[in-house]
Amino acid sequence: MENNNSKQPLLSSSAAAADDNNDQVTSTIVDDRHGEEEDIPPIESPKVFLTVFWMELKKTMYLAAPATFMRTCQYSLGAITITFSGQLNTLDLAAFSVENSVIAGFSFGVLLGMGSALETLCGQAFGAKQLNMLGVYLQRSWVILFTTALLLSPLYIFAAPLLRLIGETPAISEAAGRVARWMIPQLFAYATVFPIIKFLQAQRKVMTMAAITGVALVIHAFFSWLFMLKLGWGLAGGATVLDTSWWFIVLAELAYIFSGRCGEAWSGFSWKAFSDLWGFVRLSIASAVMLCLETWYFMALILFAGYLKDAEVSVGALSVCMNILGWSMMVALGFNAAVSVRVSNELGAARPRMAKFSVLVSVITSFLLGLIMATMLIIYRKEYPVIFSNSKEVQELVTELTPILAISITINNFQPVLSGVAIGAGWQALIAYINIGCYYILGIPMGLTLGYVLGFGVKGIWYGMLSGTCAQTIILFSIVYKTNWDKEASIAGERIRKWGGHQDGAKTKEIVA
Repeated sequence: MENNNSKQPLLSSSAAAADDNNDQVTSTIVDDRHGEEEDIPPIESPKVFLTVFWMELKKTMYLAAPATFMRTCQYSLGAITITFSGQLNTLDLAAFSVENSVIAGFSFGVLLGMGSALETLCGQAFGAKQLNMLGVYLQRSWVILFTTALLLSPLYIFAAPLLRLIGETPAISEAAGRVARWMIPQLFAYATVFPIIKFLQAQRKVMTMAAITGVALVIHAFFSWLFMLKLGWGLAGGATVLDTSWWFIVLAELAYIFSGRCGEAWSGFSWKAFSDLWGFVRLSIASAVMLCLETWYFMALILFAGYLKDAEVSVGALSVCMNILGWSMMVALGFNAAVSVRVSNELGAARPRMAKFSVLVSVITSFLLGLIMATMLIIYRKEYPVIFSNSKEVQELVTELTPILAISITINNFQPVLSGVAIGAGWQALIAYINIGCYYILGIPMGLTLGYVLGFGVKGIWYGMLSGTCAQTIILFSIVYKTNWDKEASIAGERIRKWGGHQDGAKTKEIVA
């Protein structure tokens, strides 16, 4: 394997050996999944650059496309239940919406974030071909996430008084509290499925997960209509179907793992899952903090809009924009997952130049897709608001907000890819500190100042908070640009030896019970 300095430029001015390098690149980075791959050589001509770019793009899209589909289906499970709740009555719609966004949304963010630690560890172990470690990592994550789910259970049990405490009406609080108690099984489904997703994703088994989630969505839509509307079970029926849909995904993916389709990655349950938990817990907590700080930041945008003078119109228009931003984020999160896998795999395999090039390909592709979506919104800014609201005031405000929505989509298609790089490299703790500074020290005070003090309203709040996102993106880009990828590959190797049970750097197999 070539040992290239990570600071060497990707594109050299010399093109003397372009054809030879082109052949070499083609032969060395093709992912045969069985043979050994080598790090890419210095890229010395535009032709070689385009060859490597195209090959890496195919690897990235193989992961990003099904990951985007899977996340869209997961996002749609709750959205379908809320849609049918709206066919019942206004109180039921509000109750399910509040439970889904506040109670379940909080738990979703915490558990998904903690499960993201597995992206770093499983991805790097897979890249290093230490497949037997993946199953142990999966079980360690289950131990940590199930413990966290138990700690979050009181949030569901006492949801009604907690919601009253933060200002919800008694009627909505009581109804949402009942829904929250019914949704406790979903909490433990989260704790089970998020580590499974990272475990399978690291092995590039994304098509299987996409297929399972797609089937679950179809079944969920039918039974939600049947139980909530046709049979008249209302909220109880909706909660039961939503719980069952999530557990269908869990059981189907567990069946796939236990059937032996993962090979050495799953060798059975092991007591090693309970060893070296503290280091695993620290990385899990850092991952959760990193993700939750981002999630809560955008939730705060709607919360602040609710205190404006024209709150009903502001919240309505902002909800339309956030809904569109949420759907567009599914594409970005697909690339987030793809680049996390690619970076962790390549660092684990000690191919730092390939990891660096993976980042370049994902950033360019995701940015261009975001730019296309933003351009379409700008072109149809006067037409699309009619789809979401009958209110002329809301439609006009959505049209006014479309330029900033377009900017947000462009940035948010770029920023999650950089976050995916951070997860793949194991930088979660550093990014959590950056998020605190950019979002909560810069963004929120700036938004409140522009929105309330200077009187720019909802646009001022959004512009101010967008400044925090821009600052975070610039810092992340700077960190990624200056990264010594050779050093990161060494850190990945050390992490695998430390948490994988290897002594003196020997690549011995773990004995799994």
